[in-house]
Amino acid sequence: MPSDTVIPIEIDLITALEDRGLRKTATRSTIVARIETANDAFTAEQLCRDLPGVGRATVYRTIRHLVDAGALCKLPILDGAPMYSIARVEHHHHTICSKCGTIGEFRDSTVERVMRSLGKEIDGDIVGHRMEIFITCNRCLGISKSGASIA
Repeated sequence: MPSDTVIPIEIDLITALEDRGLRKTATRSTIVARIETANDAFTAEQLCRDLPGVGRATVYRTIRHLVDAGALCKLPILDGAPMYSIARVEHHHHTICSKCGTIGEFRDSTVERVMRSLGKEIDGDIVGHRMEIFITCNRCLGISKSGASIA
């Protein structure tokens, strides 16, 4: 599948909160520091477990503010709580492994062309869209990058 080049963007989560009129507090800084060290997508409950000294409501509220600011992506999971990941590229879409939950990001000009075409057929203005494609990732399939099966 041809795709556009993914250009990483620098996301400053604390600045995203401050831009929403929220003060930089020690608790928010702790939450943001944990999010920034996450190697993969995470759930709010995982953050709560990782930060036992931080109130559950504060974790959930901070996540909501970061999602509203566009700094975090909220990803629906087929059989569970939503997962979150840092928005590392401008407008993009996600792949979600239905077995292990690994999240991938992609941009594709074909999707954007379809959206422009739909915009001509829909009575009204499209104000946004998002796409999640559920897959079984190569790791779960047991396939190495070279295409050889991992036994």
